Formats: sequence, structure tokens, C-alpha cells
Amino acid sequence: MLRVHFSELDLARLRMAVRPDALWETVLSFHRLRENRAESVYGKWRSEARNRLNGEARLLAPLIPSRGYFPDFLTPAEEVIGCDAAMSALRAIPGERLHTELAGLPAARALPGWIRDLAQGERRSLDRLISTLRAYHQAAVAPYWPHIQARIEADRVARGRALLDGGADGLLASLPPTMRWRAPVLEVDYPVDRDLWLRGRGLLLLPSFFCRGTPVTYRNPELTPVLVYPVEHARCGVIPRPEQRPAVASGSGAGAGAESGSARTLGKLVGQTRSAVLLEVGGGCTTSELARRVGVSLASASQHASVLREAGLVHTLRQGSAVLHTLTPLGAALLRGGAPGERVFGAPAAPAALPPVATSGRGPSGRG
Repeated sequence: MLRVHFSELDLARLRMAVRPDALWETVLSFHRLRENRAESVYGKWRSEARNRLNGEARLLAPLIPSRGYFPDFLTPAEEVIGCDAAMSALRAIPGERLHTELAGLPAARALPGWIRDLAQGERRSLDRLISTLRAYHQAAVAPYWPHIQARIEADRVARGRALLDGGADGLLASLPPTMRWRAPVLEVDYPVDRDLWLRGRGLLLLPSFFCRGTPVTYRNPELTPVLVYPVEHARCGVIPRPEQRPAVASGSGAGAGAESGSARTLGKLVGQTRSAVLLEVGGGCTTSELARRVGVSLASASQHASVLREAGLVHTLRQGSAVLHTLTPLGAALLRGGAPGERVFGAPAAPAALPPVATSGRGPSGRG
């Protein structure tokens, strides 16, 4: 078990990541890639990703074991301000840190030559690592990024509602069952027994699409505290094939006032009631709230939401005894009335919809 110890200052500095973290998703997806489970969530993705890879998995396997520790430097905190900053941070990692963290791998003595050179701070090996991470991400993660982003945003909306209703206590209590808030300690299911003392630094909560089972944090307690946890997949269905899924547009959500013309056009396409349902979903609402806002019965609101979900316009997440509906990238693009644009590795994320707790991001699979 991992015990995360909060002070009052840590609670004030508790925050949610504003978007998915590309490098955490890249590294954690590599764990999912090597699993051999027949499943609805990752099965088709795994098959498609394997077909697109060109040797990257072989190069990364010694660095990212199937279970247990992987080096902290693979997921730098600078990713919170963008992938380019994260890659720059990787290039700037001191050789001493590379050596120390690589020595923690279970098969450190049997590492291939280029990784042994990396442990000695050899720059060409570091460039090779960065180019390999980029290539793997482009093949296995980037094609599905809009879908990943939609799931993360749905989780953020759920946490935001918990924050508004119950403050930091409510937010921590709303986290998945693998985490239990017993103030002032957050107990986390974890492969090893350890304590993480925040010491006034706060904690970044990072929902992850490819994290499975237990949450993940850095092994080094001196790094910026971050807790990566899995989003819920139960009501989400499979990852759509890249050619079937919509690309992300450049904004987030939909503002009813600015999109009245698009909404009228949308009403002609899907019907006025269903158009109103899509508009009212906005930044997130429950089925009962949706029924009240649109002026329809609870059963009718549920039916309309189900149709929109099957069309890929709405995402549904169970939150306690209720279900929470949020827009998918396609739903937001339809309301905007603009042409969706492709999001690429390193592109800035859409603005956050979650109000911050404060002004101000590893073992999975069990990092030590």
C-alpha cells in the first residue's frame, strides 16, 4: 500500500492535470501492448498498434519492463507544459541521474549496449531514446489521441463536480476504489509498501487512459509529487479505429451563445430536442440534470443521451449512483460548426474545464 500524507498546505495545493500526459500515456500504453488478454477496451488497439510499429517495441522493452520499476526520467514533470518541453527536459537530464535510475532496472547488468552507453550519459544514445519514444508514440498513441482526451476530460468533469460539491475532501473521496481518502492520508493500492510525504508541495492528480489497475507514482520521493490513476472504461466501449474516430478540433466544449447558428443547423440535422440535449450536455451534466434543463422526462433524457453516445457525440461516465454525460471531440466540433483539425504529438491541449483547487504532475504496474 502507498500512503500519501497531506498537510493543510498540501490540500490547498492539490490540483488536477489539465490534459492527458503524452509521455505517461506512451509509457503506460507499452505495458498494455505486451499483454495478451482478450478484452474489449485494449484488444483491437493492441492489434492495430503492433501492426504499425517498426522495431520500437524491441528497443523500449529493456527500459520498460512488463512489471515493476521503470526509470522516472521517462515521464518528466515538464510534460505538464507540453511535449516539446518534456523532450528538452529529457535531453538535459544529467548523466549521473541516468546512471542511477537505469541501475534500478531489474536486468541492469544485461542491458543492451546502447542503454549501457545511455547510463554513461552518452548523448547519441539519449537522442536515440527520444526518437524511439516519438516514433512509438506516433504509431501507438497519437492516432487515438482524441479518444484518449475525451475519456480524460470526462474524468476531469467528474472530479470537478466533486470539488465544487465537497472541496478538496470531496475530490479525494471521489477517486476510484483503488484510492481511499482517510484524512489526512490517501491510501492507495500499490505493489509495495511505502509512504509519500508531500511536505507542502501538493499533489498532481493525473487520470490516465492506459493506466490499468493500481495507480502509479514516481519512485524518487524528491520529484514533483504526481499520482497517475486509471479512468473508468466500463461504459466506454472499445477504442475506435483511427479512420473511424473524429479528430480533435482546436477548442474545447461549446458555448451556447457563440454557437446559436450552428445549433440551429444541428437542429435541422438531428432534431430540435436532440440538438438541445447536446447543447445542454456542455461541460457535463447528469441524466436528471439533463432532463430538467431540456424539459423532458428522465426516461426521454436517458434515451436521447444513449443515442448520442452511440453516435460518438457524448461520453458517459458512472459517478456514484448517477451517470455523468460529457461531450466527445466530435460532439464539441458539431456544436462549433467548424472543421475538426488533427491533434499531433506535442500540440497544445484544449483549455481546461475543471476549476483549479489551487493556483498552480510512478510503480504501475507498480513502480517501486
